[in-house]
Amino acid sequence: MTASEADRLARVALASLGEPGDPRMASLVAQLGAPALRDHLLEAPDPDRPAGLDAAEQRMRRDVAVRLASVDPARDLSRAERLGIRFVVPGGDEWPSRLDDLMAAETLHERGGPPLGLWVKGPIRLDELERSVAFVGSRSATTYGTSVAADLAAGVAHAGYAVVSGAAFGVDQAAHRGALAAGGRTVAVLACGVDRAYPTAHKPLLDHLGRHGAVVSELAPGRSPTRVRFLTRNRLIAALTRGTVVVEAAVRSGALNSAGWASRLHRPLMGVPGPVSVAQSEGVHHLVRTGAATLVTTADEVLEMVGASGEHLVTRPRGATTDRDRLPERVRQVLEAVPRRQAAGVESVARTAGIHLIDTQATLSRLERLGFVEQVAHGWRLRATNAGVSPAQTAEIPTMGP
Repeated sequence: MTASEADRLARVALASLGEPGDPRMASLVAQLGAPALRDHLLEAPDPDRPAGLDAAEQRMRRDVAVRLASVDPARDLSRAERLGIRFVVPGGDEWPSRLDDLMAAETLHERGGPPLGLWVKGPIRLDELERSVAFVGSRSATTYGTSVAADLAAGVAHAGYAVVSGAAFGVDQAAHRGALAAGGRTVAVLACGVDRAYPTAHKPLLDHLGRHGAVVSELAPGRSPTRVRFLTRNRLIAALTRGTVVVEAAVRSGALNSAGWASRLHRPLMGVPGPVSVAQSEGVHHLVRTGAATLVTTADEVLEMVGASGEHLVTRPRGATTDRDRLPERVRQVLEAVPRRQAAGVESVARTAGIHLIDTQATLSRLERLGFVEQVAHGWRLRATNAGVSPAQTAEIPTMGP
């Protein structure tokens, strides 16, 4: 058996001992290596020679040894392989190095550390997620929330970024479907085994991702979802990606847990604003108000946050340039002094504009040719509708003026 094979088998065995995301287990594996730790735990202490262990610790060590002895990791890997499921471990070609950042991240709800390994079903390789964005949000999302999530995910996917989410109702489902509609890649990270469809209503979606995308979990095939496993799963969604977008989240939403992991990992955290009267947006608004998240409204803004320096820069939004905008400042000054309804004489326009009478008269004549003003019996007034500047007149605008 090679060292890599021994490590894979040891990690499968150790993962069976308890809940995923145990920071103590991650630390021990990092210090000792998975095979050495497994062998150490298999050595149940002699009850006649406690060697400093109290009775409770001895019982725990014996229980661990019994559980480890009953695990057959080679059988589990073979069974998973028959189902088209692979087990990806640190040091392997497919391991996403971004997950290693979890070792240095602060724990959350006593969970943390990188996973011992990941079970994956689907053709997308995890090392291909270097360019990826996480989308999280409310399960009870509004129509607005699902529409925005789908649009943003589609734009991100169209730009070549993979969309990562949790396949739940609401925002998650919308993000996956938005990415698929754009012909992009999307990955679901589950709180149960990748061979299980949760929620069951999303079985067609998960089956599709298992054939064309990827379904990922640190829980072995067959394992069921629990509340704590959803919270533990969230750290993987944040760690696999360059940044996390929160579309809708109430004040007690699980999406805020994902946001917390993004912050702990020092990854860009983005929030989509919603109606101030809707509970599903309260958590997002709090993130933005406190500076924890950057407000985003378009896919381009998301890409600017997660892209490399100088990449996907967003231009400042502004209205379309009008003919009036293109006039020189002194010409606009005269134009602003012309009344809309009741005509004014040239002297009145000159006083209001603060420009010499002769210059004002010349400017009004030019503005009349351009269609901005008209001369009537009692003076000058704005035209009811501006016919616009013709191509032949365009060249005159930058140079005209007193």
